[in-house]
Amino acid sequence: MDLVRGLALVLGLFFTGLGFLGSLLPVLPSTPFFLLAAYFFSRSNPRLEAWLLSLPKVGPLIRDYREGRGMSRGTKAWATLLILLGAGFSLLRLSHPGAWALLLGLVAYALYFIWKRVPTQGA
Repeated sequence: MDLVRGLALVLGLFFTGLGFLGSLLPVLPSTPFFLLAAYFFSRSNPRLEAWLLSLPKVGPLIRDYREGRGMSRGTKAWATLLILLGAGFSLLRLSHPGAWALLLGLVAYALYFIWKRVPTQGA
């Protein structure tokens, strides 16, 4: 295995781990990490890519993204709810106004990206 494939494999495993962690923690997204893992597995280990695509909750998201179908309206609503809840809990713990501004800016950008830049299925 050459160096590039080895690095792609390590990154695929790393992002798969982050994706599963994101499945458990409401403030950490899982889909972007699984998308990155699928990308790196496609360049390093087709068997792990096939395994990732076979997962019932993960595979359809990756296939939809690859086919340009984006996200369903329900998934966007669920992501919005989780982002707002996570940000709300974070705001309770932050005391510095700069941290508030940064967090609110990130939340605004994430919501803009989800609702305006990612295609909506069936729209």
